[in-house]
Amino acid sequence: SGEYSDFKAIINLLERKALEEETSVLSDSLYKSTAMSASQIWNYLRFVMYSKRNKFDPYWNDLVVAGTDSTTGKPFLGMIDKIGTTIQENFLATGYGGYIALPLLREKWRPDLTEGEARALLEDCMKVLFFRDCRASSRIQLAKAEKGQDGTTAAATFIVSDPYDLDMTGAWDAPSFVQAKGNLEDDGGW
Repeated sequence: SGEYSDFKAIINLLERKALEEETSVLSDSLYKSTAMSASQIWNYLRFVMYSKRNKFDPYWNDLVVAGTDSTTGKPFLGMIDKIGTTIQENFLATGYGGYIALPLLREKWRPDLTEGEARALLEDCMKVLFFRDCRASSRIQLAKAEKGQDGTTAAATFIVSDPYDLDMTGAWDAPSFVQAKGNLEDDGGW
C-alpha cells in the first residue's frame, strides 16, 4: 500500500536487480541461473527501504512479499514498512487493514484452516473494513497460490478470482438504522 509512483520506482529497482542477477550468472559459467527467492527479495527490499529512510527520502509504501523460501522450501510471507522495519508472519495486512482486519485475523486464524474457511475469514475482514471506511467499495478480488506438483514454485499455480461484490444481505438492517429518531415525522431533516 502507499504511493503509486514510489511503487513503480520499487518495481524498476527489482527489475534492474533481476537483470543484474541474470547477467552476472550468465557471465560466470560456474553458477547456475536461479531466481531470487521471496526471502532474498524481502531482505533486498528491507535494505532499500532502510537506505531511503536514512537519506530522509523514504519510499512511501508498505510492501508484502510472498513466495517460497529457497533454503527451506516452506511458504514465506513478509512485510517491509516505509522505514525498513520487517515482519514475518502467517498473515499480514497493510494500511487500514493493519488496524481493523489484523485483530480479526489474530483471533480467528489457525494453521489448519480449509480454503473455504480462509475465504470466509477474508470476506469477514473485508466486510468490516467496508463498514469502517466511507470511501471503500464492497467489490473485492481474491488470489490463491499453490505449489507445483514437484513442491517448488517453478510449476506453481496462481489463481485470481474475478471481481465480485461481498454479500451485504441484512448488513444495514440493525434497528438503529431502520427506526426513525428524534420524532421528526419522517421528514429526515434536523
